Amino acid sequence: MQINLLTKTLILISAGLLFIGVLMDVGHTAEPASCGMASWYQHTSRTASGEMADPDSLAAAHRKFEFGTKVRVQNMRNGKTVIVRINDRGPFTKGRILDVTRAAARKLGFIKAGTAKICLETIP
Repeated sequence: MQINLLTKTLILISAGLLFIGVLMDVGHTAEPASCGMASWYQHTSRTASGEMADPDSLAAAHRKFEFGTKVRVQNMRNGKTVIVRINDRGPFTKGRILDVTRAAARKLGFIKAGTAKICLETIP
């Protein structure tokens, strides 16, 4: 059975696209981990997303992530992690990359400290 030139070309193109897709991890929407300082807040007003803030929920404020984005946050000092949902904008203090609710700060173990060095990554 002889394979014609067009079939060979299509096979090579398909293999190439598959290889590129694997290299680019197509379909994977997680952002690479970023690290910085986080703080916590206890707002009970309306968030930038329009919902009422709940200090007992596992939520956070980020400057750019889309509302509803799930983010895994790890406290770099003690290794504790929590998954929060972005529902607000902030933080607006220079040098901070995330504001979390009181409940999230409690799970991360930095209520008394007020701030913590964290690393975060989005969850696809």
